[in-house]
Amino acid sequence: MSISDWAELPDGILDSILERLELVSDYLHFSLVCWSWNYVAKESTVKAKMMLRYNRPPMLLISSSTKKGKNTWNVYNFINNKVLDLQLEMPNVRFCGSSKGWLIAIRNNFAVTLINPFFRVKGTRKKENSIIRLPPITTEFPENEKDLWKREFEHYAFRATISADPILNTNDCIVAVIYEHRCLLAFIRLGQDTKWTFIDQRWFQFYDVAIVQETCYAVRGVRSELLSFDIATGNNSKTKKKMRQNFCSDVERVAPAVRQDRRYVSTMTYLVDSTQGKLLMVQRDITHKPGTRETLKFEVYELDFDKFWWKKKKTLGDVAIFLGDNSSISVVASHFPGCQPNCIYFNHDHVRVRMKVEECGPHDFGVYNLEDKTLHVGVYNVQDKMSSHLSILLKKTDRLPIWVVPTFQM
Repeated sequence: MSISDWAELPDGILDSILERLELVSDYLHFSLVCWSWNYVAKESTVKAKMMLRYNRPPMLLISSSTKKGKNTWNVYNFINNKVLDLQLEMPNVRFCGSSKGWLIAIRNNFAVTLINPFFRVKGTRKKENSIIRLPPITTEFPENEKDLWKREFEHYAFRATISADPILNTNDCIVAVIYEHRCLLAFIRLGQDTKWTFIDQRWFQFYDVAIVQETCYAVRGVRSELLSFDIATGNNSKTKKKMRQNFCSDVERVAPAVRQDRRYVSTMTYLVDSTQGKLLMVQRDITHKPGTRETLKFEVYELDFDKFWWKKKKTLGDVAIFLGDNSSISVVASHFPGCQPNCIYFNHDHVRVRMKVEECGPHDFGVYNLEDKTLHVGVYNVQDKMSSHLSILLKKTDRLPIWVVPTFQM
């Protein structure tokens, strides 16, 4: 059948097909067949709510080529261990964040860009709001640093996140970015600000940032001290005073550092806004060897909002966490057949002191069970370890793959 034949199918038949879909990935495929199928998926509000009432399972985006000008990305579904038969048209760059279904990147003029990858499916009309451009994060560079950052502008922003969907909830959307080699922090409020607000530079060396209920939390230093910033609206006089001239000094210590001895490994720290309204901190121990690296283990802590300290967790229960190059996502595993509970799905990510991926490409990925401490390296689907499609794609790229939650704003 031709595309025109598929487009002529009666709505009743399409509704019948739609009712039988169980996976979000199938719902996505259905909506992309043609305009009429997209319209039925959009109008079927009951089915849409049913499909989207839980968190959508993350999918892994992998750049399809290292060649300039070829800006296509493949989509890998870890649940069925397959690559989706669609590609996304996006710049072949490093993304410094993945949040609420949007990717965050920085351009060569240090301007921040938000991109919705599933608004840019190859072979379909791109949505006008698939790219949102924000002002540059500008600072005064010493002359010897300016040339470096012009060459390495993709790494100028280390990590970034957003608090809400920038299209559906513009006035509630805050963009926070960790930038520059000192790992400073800045934020901007969509619909309210025209310039970035910079956190007092006496606070630096931030590892990750998360926005939870209108409060920005950031973890800093090797020992992972937790700080908070009230950046919600700035309507009260106290906050306005502390945010004058795009400068914020309203910084509070929330939880003390975690005391640990990690002299012989590198540690990556992630903040995770849990699906259960909890703030988690994940620490990942990595060892480096010439041309390669290896993840050794993970430790997870939960913030006690009453006592303001980190409590170590021995199990995640029915939660699965997805970590990677600037993406920290949690889901309820039982909502997705094939998703392993109590596990951390980890991806090869960017270490601040190393600008490039190691010689053998992005290879440090797998699944870690927090409870029994088992580590499955080189696979995401523990039941089906034949990850040939994934391995082939990763060997062809020097870009780090990134987790993203599909969005369905049709």
